Amino acid sequence: MPNYDLIIFDLDGTLAPSKSPLESDMGELLSNLLEKKKVAVISGGGFHQFETQFLVRLPTASDRLSNLLLLPTSGTKLYTWKGAWCEEYAEHLSPKEKEKILTALNESLMMAGIATPDKIYGQQIEDRGSQITFSALGQQAPLALKSAWDPGHAKRQKIVDIMKNKIPEFDVRIGGTTSIDITKRGVNKGYGIRKLEEYLKMPLDRMVFVGDALFQGGNDYPAKATGIDCIKVKDPRETKELIGGWLGKDSISATTIDRAAKSRD
Repeated sequence: MPNYDLIIFDLDGTLAPSKSPLESDMGELLSNLLEKKKVAVISGGGFHQFETQFLVRLPTASDRLSNLLLLPTSGTKLYTWKGAWCEEYAEHLSPKEKEKILTALNESLMMAGIATPDKIYGQQIEDRGSQITFSALGQQAPLALKSAWDPGHAKRQKIVDIMKNKIPEFDVRIGGTTSIDITKRGVNKGYGIRKLEEYLKMPLDRMVFVGDALFQGGNDYPAKATGIDCIKVKDPRETKELIGGWLGKDSISATTIDRAAKSRD
């Protein structure tokens, strides 16, 4: 087992494909991991997405759930298990803040030359209370379409760069496969990790973060910027191999551990 007291995972692209349910073998691995370690999951998705994508596929008895912490909307909220899921904090956006974000988003899409798709699958702009999320093809778009829309992040990076100039008081980050997440300035996955440090009274060197978007501008990058040890994975398959190796069920694949000194590069 790794020499950490808390293992923090990103959700989309790390534990499960974008907006897709947790696979049964991943659920079993996480359940076994929860028997031995505290686990936190942090994602741009809202709590409802955690319920439908993650919790319903986690074959875990309630006694193990006390070892699980959930941080929806990029760490702007924290939920813990106390016989039911309880919200410990939430950094909500005000109506005026939401209006300003939406105006900047629509203007930035026009300036970046991003046309409205012929078909949108579900909500394209979602108000998650503490976060506004833009999903280019809609939240429920098929994964194959989403993966082909912006594989190199160039389209979204253009939008993000424009938005950062328009609303510098907010954090604007690439998230998921086609998404952009907007929160209050400094309220991101790094903020969530610091809240875990405070809530658990646990130093960062006892934690490790596992994610697929640790590149600068990615929605996992704020976690790396805290100085926490990070493990980069390409996809859920690689995460399974990693957890399996920790549990003695398989060998660890070629992942990269970025120590605190590298995190600031």
